Amino acid sequence: MYKLYSMQRSGNSYKVRLALAFLEAPYRAIEVDILRGESRTPEFLAKNPSGQVPLLEIAEGRYLAESNAILWYVAIGTSLAPESRMDRAEALQWMFFEQHALEPNIGAAYFWLSLVRGGRDLQTHALEDWMERGYAALQVMEDHLKSNDFFAAGQLTIADIALYGYTHVANQCDFDLESFPAIRHWLRRIEQQTGFVPMNWHPTSSEFDTLDVAADVEA
Repeated sequence: MYKLYSMQRSGNSYKVRLALAFLEAPYRAIEVDILRGESRTPEFLAKNPSGQVPLLEIAEGRYLAESNAILWYVAIGTSLAPESRMDRAEALQWMFFEQHALEPNIGAAYFWLSLVRGGRDLQTHALEDWMERGYAALQVMEDHLKSNDFFAAGQLTIADIALYGYTHVANQCDFDLESFPAIRHWLRRIEQQTGFVPMNWHPTSSEFDTLDVAADVEA
């Protein structure tokens, strides 16, 4: 059984939890509140020197970091990971896009505006760039989704899960999705998939191992 170190309100952490839910894969969840420095303790840094979540413990003492790498690991051999060479390359293309164009802008805006108290005042200088580049990323997604239901292989894959993580909270950090109807339809399409769970969902003891909570997440 996997052991997943994650933060409930982290988009990158949510991506992994969502994939595991779609796959009905059992795991033990351990909450790590990065806002309280819990990912910077000597104990955690021994597991992941970058001090980031999510972190997946695959076997005792064997850890895998980086959300999209974790997505590939858990999805290999399932319908979420395309099998053909081109479909797999297209999924990777969108996952690289997510990390280079979407997460640094919408993800950063979400972190500072929605999670960090006083974050808006601290990052006033960065807001304009986040908005400009974030909207540019959304437009790329919108153009693709005008003629495609999903991002790769014509079906739900980990590329969709990677992109969903922060796109679905864009409206919580000043982004207006009203002019992106294809994205809004795609978000609903993901949410209608069998096994979908929202970001605030917790595994229950009847389905998964008991949830371990290191600390409550700040609102």
